[in-house]
Amino acid sequence: IKATVFDDCKKEGEWKIMLLDEFTTKLLASCCKMTDLLAEGITVVENIYKNREPVRQMKALYFISPTSKSVDCFLHDFASKSENKYKAAYIYFTDFCPDSLFNKIKASCSKSIRRCKEINISFIPLESQVYTLDVPDAFYYCYSPDPSNANGKDAIMEAMAEQIVTVCATLDENPGVRYKSKPLDNASKLAQLVEKKLENYYKIDQKSLIKGKTHSQLIIIDRGFDPVSTVLHELTFQAMAYDLLPIENDTYNNILAYVRHRRLHIAEALDDVLSTSLSALAQLMKKMPHFRKQITKQVVHLNLAEDCMNKFKPNIEKLCKSEQDLALGTDAEGQKVKDSMRVLLPVLLNKNHDNYDKIRAILLYIFSINGTTEENLDRLIQNVKIENESDMIRNWSYLGVPIVPPSQQSKPLRKDRSTEETFQLSRWTPFIKDILEDAIDNRLDSKEWPYCSQCPAVWNGSGAVSARQKPRANYLEDRKNGSKLIVFVIGGITYSEMRCAYEVSQAHKSCEVIIGSTHILTPRKLLDDIKMLNKPKDKVSFIKDE
Repeated sequence: IKATVFDDCKKEGEWKIMLLDEFTTKLLASCCKMTDLLAEGITVVENIYKNREPVRQMKALYFISPTSKSVDCFLHDFASKSENKYKAAYIYFTDFCPDSLFNKIKASCSKSIRRCKEINISFIPLESQVYTLDVPDAFYYCYSPDPSNANGKDAIMEAMAEQIVTVCATLDENPGVRYKSKPLDNASKLAQLVEKKLENYYKIDQKSLIKGKTHSQLIIIDRGFDPVSTVLHELTFQAMAYDLLPIENDTYNNILAYVRHRRLHIAEALDDVLSTSLSALAQLMKKMPHFRKQITKQVVHLNLAEDCMNKFKPNIEKLCKSEQDLALGTDAEGQKVKDSMRVLLPVLLNKNHDNYDKIRAILLYIFSINGTTEENLDRLIQNVKIENESDMIRNWSYLGVPIVPPSQQSKPLRKDRSTEETFQLSRWTPFIKDILEDAIDNRLDSKEWPYCSQCPAVWNGSGAVSARQKPRANYLEDRKNGSKLIVFVIGGITYSEMRCAYEVSQAHKSCEVIIGSTHILTPRKLLDDIKMLNKPKDKVSFIKDE
């Protein structure tokens, strides 16, 4: 953004006003602060959708999405020469601007425009290795069984494909695209769209020089590949805070996003916060009042961790043990769980657990036995008195997850991680970690994980290359030279899955994992979204990540 936007229009000693829409506000907030903008010559940041006073002596920098709404707001600012709100405009679109919108701008106010560019950054970089497309409504359109949503689904798929291409373009990668073939076809359709758009993008980019496939992979997966990780109580600091505390509008996001212990288990995080706080406070007290801000942050970290533990100790601790036993099919001693129902019943009978926690436990029970009978499910729903919330359970079938009747296919085999050191209440490892490790080690089954295009030689395990490529001495050496594994999950990712991207990157220095999705999941919000899948579109409210 600095190179393609700010440096492009910066003039020494000249200040500008910056106009943002909803999406670009989030994008910019994720990667810079107001002080950074001041250093780039931006004096005021305004919302393009709101009424604003004209400042005709200043130029305006528009960083906006190529949508009708944003373009119409821009055109309103330059309705006529006598009514122009600003001296001139520099426009930077996050993505490809359709010809219809471009022609509209050209016909209306081309003389006021100094720059008009597409910069191809149509995603939110949440963390150094995590991105989202900020399209939570994609969950409903991709998994709702209502056939009247077909056009909406096609449009969402096209938009997501465009956005994923901008992720690849920002990383300067033209990856080999592959996908999980079953049980649904969303991943296959999206992968085909992305492959086609990547081909078009690299044909017309860089002065018509065609960019060949790079040493990276892009893997596209449907959300139903791992239902367990979405409903388990995760006990790392960041995940626990968003699951247990009433965090609204990402109140703590700016704090948690930059805390080094956000991916630590809560026990380790508490130790870290306490030791850091005590030593840091002693130092900062000597330098008062200049460091009051740092002291406030330390106190917030401590309060967050303590709030998590206050929720955890009375009820969640015992619940976590039952959840882990159901998820893994073994107890903390490694003994096989002989009867999952005997693990589930104490949770359902406990009056201190709310309906959401009981539904999560019922789902883990059903996932553990790979589906159940209608009679058994009805009995569970009636005993817990959750008839009104039963769709939170039944609608998982739209994600390709066996609910009723029991699946005839065996569950996928998991890696044996029994020798890995872990906390007793955090024994479950998200499925994505197996997938990432197998992809890097070239162990993914090509029938289950087919490519849309030719597999890059660096990933095919043989070092085989096409006749148009120069042969390489050692494909492993190529992989070490900065290859990337880019993952996209349709329908949301969890904080535990985000953590896996960092863990695998740390363990496999030869490959960096970049993970992303339509949005970030929390268990309760996911259950609410699942419940709405079989409702008409006009009954569903789409709330974007704040």
